[in-house]
Formats: sequence, C-alpha cells, structure tokens
Amino acid sequence: MNSSQQAQLKSEIMAMPSWLRRSIGRASEISTVQRVIKQRQIHTICEEGRCPNRGECYAQKTATFLLMGPTCTRSCAFCQVDKGHAPMPIDLEEPQKVAEAVQLLGLRYVVLTSVARDDLADQGAGHFVQTMETIRRLNPETQIEVLTPDFWGGAGVGEEGQRQRIEMIVKARPACFNHNIETVRRLTGPVRRGAKYDRSLQVLSMVKELDATIPTKSGLMLGHGETTAEIISAMTDLRDVGCSRLTIGQYMRPSWEHLPVQKYWTPEEFVQLGDMAKEMGFSHVRSGPLVRSSYHAGEEVE
Repeated sequence: MNSSQQAQLKSEIMAMPSWLRRSIGRASEISTVQRVIKQRQIHTICEEGRCPNRGECYAQKTATFLLMGPTCTRSCAFCQVDKGHAPMPIDLEEPQKVAEAVQLLGLRYVVLTSVARDDLADQGAGHFVQTMETIRRLNPETQIEVLTPDFWGGAGVGEEGQRQRIEMIVKARPACFNHNIETVRRLTGPVRRGAKYDRSLQVLSMVKELDATIPTKSGLMLGHGETTAEIISAMTDLRDVGCSRLTIGQYMRPSWEHLPVQKYWTPEEFVQLGDMAKEMGFSHVRSGPLVRSSYHAGEEVE
C-alpha cells in the first residue's frame, strides 16, 4: 500500500459513523484469552478477524475457534483472514489444544469455524468432528456450534461429496449448524469469490434433510451495495430452506486490498430489518452494525 492509499484508507476509517466505534472490552479479559491461545499455538476468528465484540464475548465465556490454521484457500473480497498462499499442514494436536483452552477458560459455549481447506480430501469435515469429540471429553457441559465452509471441492467434487461431509458433522450433533451466505444473490460473485449463493443455501437445506432437529443459522454482512428488497429476498430464501437463526451486521473494510464500503446502514435500519426477519419466522435474530456471526451465540440455545 502506498502513502496515498494509506491516507485514503485512514480517511475512510475516520469517516466511519459514530455507531461503529466502540471499546473492545476490558484488557484483562482479552489478554487472558490471548495468552491461552498463544501458548497452544491455536487461532480464534475473534483475533484473526479483529472482531469488535471479542471483549464482550470473552466476558460472557464464549469464543470462536478458527480450525486448520489461519490461511484460507478461498479469496473472499471482504474477509480479513490470511489468504493467497498455500496453507500449513493440519496440526493433528489441534483438537486437544482447543479442548484444553476451552477447559482453562471455562467456556460454556464454543463456536468452531474454519478457513476453507479445498486442499484437503474431506475439506476438513473430519477435523471438525474430531475437535467436537475432544472438547466434549474434557468439557461435557459445553455447547458446541459449528460455522462451516460449504465443503465443495477437492476429492469427491459435487453434491454427493458435499453431503457426505455435512453428514459427518450432523451426526456429531452440534448445538447449531451455521453457514453464512454473507451477501445477496446479485453480489455473491464479487464478494464471495469461489462461493455460490445456491450452494450455500444447499448446505443449510442438507442439514435439515439429514436431521431436522438441529437448528440452522446464517448471516448477512451489509454494505456492499445491496438493496432492502434484495435483503428481504435473501431472508426469504433462508426461511425456505428451514433456517431459523439470522445475524445481520455491517461490513467494515479491513484494508485497501478489500472491497470499499458502499453504504453504512444505520442502527435504525438494522432494527427494521431485524423486525422484518422476526415477522418472517426467524426464531433468533441479531441485527445491528457490530453484529457478527457468533455474537451472543450462547444465548440462542433452545
């Protein structure tokens, strides 16, 4: 990034609305989690994605672990996670390390997510399951939500391979199965490179076909140029595949290399969208500028 680009990005940050500026929480709570994570050489999306809510979530005994390393094989234009080069080999000790971190931190609700690993034969589905099983051995009372990629690619390409990977995780009985569509149909191409809108809906549909008792969840990140009508259409599509939980938040540009923000939606608009979602039948809705996929996830247990 040259000096002109740095100055423009700084100007964009300074121009952000006041409602997007907040304290990240008490330093002691954040440093405790960071120390445990660093000691075990594991990752959280809270830190890798610089989530603005991480202090609040840590205080509520929730955290989102990022499995299979910090490098993604996809190149979504909005995401801050590392990308663009080969990921490291899977750490076979990671499930144990994550389980120990959950125990040390006394976490009551854990979200397991991952980078996309299109380089792996099963896209990492087996690693999700192994981590869930290991957490439960050490922390039998801890609830586990999964936030997965679409499991499309690698060996066994196609819908059947995708279904097999999803079925592995469904059989492990997560408290909730989350997969984000992130944006509206029209913008999926430029925003979610390597992903497809209908393929993501298919993930959520497959979960319900395999086990209708597992709640499904998805999320939208606004600010890429979507219209209210397109958001309503996306929410309708999610309800049509049985999705009952929804998060809606504001996209904030993490660097010059990422897509610029097209619009900052107001807190009032987020409230209106949240009300619409509830009217459409979503049982749990979090809608606000700073809402992220795992925000207050532990409060959604049915």
